[in-house]
Amino acid sequence: MSKKLTKRSEDYSKWYNELVVKADLAENSAVRGCMVIKPYGYAIWENMQKALDEMFKETGHENAYFPLLVPKSLFEAEEKNAEGFAKECAVVTHYRLKNDPDREGKLMVDPNAKLEEELVIRPTSEAIIWNTYKGWIQSYRDLPLLINQWANVMRWEMRTRLFLRTAEFLWQEGHTAHATEQEAVEETTRMQGVYADFAENFMAMPVVKGVKTESERFAGAVDTYTIEALMQDGKALQAGTSHFLGQNFAEAFDVKFTNKEGKQDHVWATSWGVSTRLIGGLIMTHSDDLGLVLPPKLAPIQVVIVPIHRNDEQLDAISEKALEIVAALKKRGVSVKFDNRTTHKPGWKFAEYELKGVPIRIALGPRDLENGTLELARRDTLEKKSLEQEGIEDVIVALLEEIQESLFAKAKSFRDEHITKVDSFDEFKKVVETKGGFVLAHWDGTEETEEKIKKETKATIRCIAIDAENEEGSCVYSGAPSTKRVLFAKAY
Repeated sequence: MSKKLTKRSEDYSKWYNELVVKADLAENSAVRGCMVIKPYGYAIWENMQKALDEMFKETGHENAYFPLLVPKSLFEAEEKNAEGFAKECAVVTHYRLKNDPDREGKLMVDPNAKLEEELVIRPTSEAIIWNTYKGWIQSYRDLPLLINQWANVMRWEMRTRLFLRTAEFLWQEGHTAHATEQEAVEETTRMQGVYADFAENFMAMPVVKGVKTESERFAGAVDTYTIEALMQDGKALQAGTSHFLGQNFAEAFDVKFTNKEGKQDHVWATSWGVSTRLIGGLIMTHSDDLGLVLPPKLAPIQVVIVPIHRNDEQLDAISEKALEIVAALKKRGVSVKFDNRTTHKPGWKFAEYELKGVPIRIALGPRDLENGTLELARRDTLEKKSLEQEGIEDVIVALLEEIQESLFAKAKSFRDEHITKVDSFDEFKKVVETKGGFVLAHWDGTEETEEKIKKETKATIRCIAIDAENEEGSCVYSGAPSTKRVLFAKAY
């Protein structure tokens, strides 16, 4: 298969789909709308998991695991949540297959094996978790309860795209219980901050922290806090959400506790999550027409060493030096691969690691051994240099940090250049259609106006930014009074 990609300028969507497959991240499966995450793609997810898991534990959370299947009656208990996810639910109705007497060798659902109660495959876990918490919480001494789970969920999507929108995906979901409203709100914003920290410092992806409008809130939430990122094609990506659930789920599942005054009260709740969609965001924030560009902190391979040789004798000599460099880098905590395969030529390997976004590539040949040098290539800038072998591990550790910071600076510069203030609807439409990106505009606060703008332009309110300044103005669509600008964009 040719490794050459469609250019982003020609067809961004096609470029993305080709890159995911050709870089060996994922592929479509035999189950419609579901994906197979391949080892290289899963290694990126593992690095994301590792970083996030440490951040969760530093903020006092513990991991647990809850069932995949949710009794339909539990799912229905919180009405807004059930209504919000109803159209995406997959439902288990029977528990056994049997041989079909009319079709030899084929199986059919056994009509006698119908479940007494239908089971929903979790689209999110609030129902099963809050039903469980009822038995865990009796007193204020049991609070706060800070639980996270790493799991898969299923939302029956009809229009899918690898990582960005699939019927089944991997994620983490935090579910916490608190004694007071203030504690729960603080938890919600704290986790939004954790997500923003991860996005910017690990993914090198700048984000805007904000609050969703009522129509964009999580079903069953009082408030939804979000981090919004901007992709290279000018579309926004909701990269993570943290929900203040109030007492809605506690009331639905009768989760009460005895407070310090000896009175019974319903607990206050939050939930928060990010998913494998982040891999899609990572790809679309940094990658180019040659392939992936990965920030060093999340790259499965940070450095690859490719030997340049004509015969086995040369390869043996190069291998000795290469393995010394590998050992020195590993001591410094650098993920490094020495690709000494003789089945592929160096040029093929260069293209392969370029496609896979390995941050630093080292080429080592017979002349380098004589001169005590090596060739180092950066994936982000494609810059090549001849450097001394002596002390190369110090150079590489510093360079990995520089690449991480450079990728963030480049993405932030792009994002900032694509935030446009507008004061008329004609200007709004022009920016959405031609420039794209985030549009800062006044909004009258009504769902009716929000829906009309969406219908006419396909742009939605991504969030009301937390740091948005109060500014008197007129709604860009209705002309009604407004006190601050909100962030609009077309989105994934």
